Amino acid sequence: MLFNTPEFVVFFIAVITVISCLKFRKFQHLFLVGASYFFFYISNNFLISLLIYSTLLDFYLGKAIYNSKNQKNKKILLMISLAGNLGLLGFFKYANFMIDEINKITQTLGISNIDYLEIILPIGISFYTFQTISYTVDIYRGKLTPSESFWEFALFVSFFPQLVAGPILRASHFLPQLREKISDTNISKKLRSINIHHTALRLGVTLMAMGFFKKIFLADNIAPLVDGIFSIPYELLGSFLVVLGAIAFGVQIYCDFSGYTDIAIGAATILGFNIPANFNKPYFATSPIDFWRRWHISLSTWLRDYLYIPLGGNKKGNLRTYSNLITVMLLGGLWHGASWNFVIWGLMHGAFLAIQKIMSNSFPSLKNNSFLHSRPGKIITIIGTQYLIFMTWLAFRVEDFETLSYVLYKYVIWDFVVDSTLFLVISQHKIPIILILGFFILHYISYKRNLVKLLTEIKSVYWIGFLIIVMTAVFFFYDTMPEQFIYFRF
Repeated sequence: MLFNTPEFVVFFIAVITVISCLKFRKFQHLFLVGASYFFFYISNNFLISLLIYSTLLDFYLGKAIYNSKNQKNKKILLMISLAGNLGLLGFFKYANFMIDEINKITQTLGISNIDYLEIILPIGISFYTFQTISYTVDIYRGKLTPSESFWEFALFVSFFPQLVAGPILRASHFLPQLREKISDTNISKKLRSINIHHTALRLGVTLMAMGFFKKIFLADNIAPLVDGIFSIPYELLGSFLVVLGAIAFGVQIYCDFSGYTDIAIGAATILGFNIPANFNKPYFATSPIDFWRRWHISLSTWLRDYLYIPLGGNKKGNLRTYSNLITVMLLGGLWHGASWNFVIWGLMHGAFLAIQKIMSNSFPSLKNNSFLHSRPGKIITIIGTQYLIFMTWLAFRVEDFETLSYVLYKYVIWDFVVDSTLFLVISQHKIPIILILGFFILHYISYKRNLVKLLTEIKSVYWIGFLIIVMTAVFFFYDTMPEQFIYFRF
């Protein structure tokens, strides 16, 4: 069940209606678990068993880790949790990738190939696996007490607004929201009822409307331009088309993913839950580090807390810091998918982060440089950063290594060739190009003003007018065969 379908709208309205009618808090929570499982079953059928497996595994291991008095036993239990989760993720996501790489070697040796496994990638497995890992790790670190209720933990793992494509939730953030009072990491036993409040409803509807607009109106209508450019034989691609393709895909994936996030956060808000922001105007980042503070925030903070810091962070010397950054981003690339282009994408980001660290360590005066903090300086750093970021999107989009090498070369070494292919693409895709320009205008406005706050505080008549305009645009461009969210493949 996709968010950008009428079926989801009907499903969500039904959920709100039932929640509003249920008077007992436990019934509300149980119903949400059931609704979330139903949502996942419709989306992934029998693969719901994997979700149940992860839930059972880490619920009981979390309790066992917490109750164990022996540090060695705690570590063993944590290793079981990590092995169980990462093993599951590794099998479904990387098994055929490894078989493919082994077959490439065996072919050169004249050995028969290994048959590929008939594996369906479970939707959202990368997200809920990371969620349950953070739960057991936090208990092991003494930062979290385990949930006493299986159904509460099941709701944390399966919560349908963010189940299939994030943001990645932390138990320390979500579980307390099921309770009336919290004290540090200790969760009281008094359950919180779920009420649909007017303010939450207005904020949630605003976020969902913006999400539908980004996904259906912007991302889905920019997609034909992206597909058109990268379907052209790469030998015919000049620098102008390569740059246009990189920018178009960068806008498409942002509108696609942040649109999904807006819908998820909006739906959760209506139900009375707070999900942390996952994007913060990333295309106005002034450095690669700043970009990762603004893009996929739930993933970048997860990688920081559960990979970068355990590896030593920046506490073990400069060389170790640089290698840690590259290692973490390499693994972050692999998290996105079993393909060498994701590895290259991660390595590129890791290299950019390491280079920035080297520059800041070598030239500490840059941090307080007056020009860089001035308006012209910020414009230059934003343009320079986005030049690097959009270059990495080529590695994310182009899977063929030969094609990728060519387009990266054309992106960096400009040929300034204006030919018939360029004019043909522009003439066939005028609307997507206009939408890209419109996106950057809206992105700038949202950078200067908090649009969500502005829209939720305006008079009701203007707010209704905003909804009518947005939904008219969405319905006018709605496709009866809607595009899946890009991140569904991760």
